[in-house]
Amino acid sequence: MAILPVVFLLVFRYAPMLGNVIAFRRFRPGGSILGDEWVGLRYVRMFIQDPSFWHVFANTAILGGLTMVVTFPLPIVLALMINEVRRSHFKKIVQSITYLPHFLSVVIIAGMTIQLLSATGTANQLITAFGGEAIPFLQRPEWFRTIYVGSEVWQTVGWGTILYLAALTTIDDSLYEAAAIDGASRLRQTWHVTLPGIRPTMITLLILNIGSFLAVGFEKVLLLYNPLTYSTADVISTYLYRVGLMSNNLSYSAAIGLFQALIGLAMVLSANTISRRLVGASLW
Repeated sequence: MAILPVVFLLVFRYAPMLGNVIAFRRFRPGGSILGDEWVGLRYVRMFIQDPSFWHVFANTAILGGLTMVVTFPLPIVLALMINEVRRSHFKKIVQSITYLPHFLSVVIIAGMTIQLLSATGTANQLITAFGGEAIPFLQRPEWFRTIYVGSEVWQTVGWGTILYLAALTTIDDSLYEAAAIDGASRLRQTWHVTLPGIRPTMITLLILNIGSFLAVGFEKVLLLYNPLTYSTADVISTYLYRVGLMSNNLSYSAAIGLFQALIGLAMVLSANTISRRLVGASLW
């Protein structure tokens, strides 16, 4: 059963790492796939001295930070709320509704978002119906981050509750009974029994989220942004797409991608070490 996942990782995750060598070699179309000429840190110095890169780096950090701050705790809250529901039929309905957006493709999610927020979309129809003026949400840079994070919440929060609901089933019921005998309310039981019971799961997912901090979704940003919103919407992945594929500067984009990956690795290692020392839970 492990053969296919292992082969997938080897072919699509580890083998492509060899291509990082073109971050230090000049790549020319039609030449060697691993580059034709060793140039050392030339491309690293290029993006370090490029103001455009640091602008998209700041956008990526802000958008990734907002996404993590908002989308990490919400699945925990939703899982706790669902866990308190005693009617199984209603619980299944809520779970089905919240899980559904996860199974829709990013293209569909982005298309629905555009339809809702366009100049003649549902949101503006409601605004004008109450006497307000239509807002060009998709053309204003200050709205992009709110739109992106909101769509991420809609698409991912329900699915994110699965692991927490599974973790909740492992908590011993006798702990709740003991807390109730001691006079603890449901809120106190949640704070002193439920949350400590799912803390290892919370820490593991937090560390994984920190590792993908700068890996802001390329597809959704590409589908939602436009030249008018570049100032807040352009992130590292879309910048690499334009520089690497559209401008055919693959060595430069490889250097930026390697830099992004090293930052993610450093953040995972740091978060894992801090978690192990402070709360005793970690990935390894």
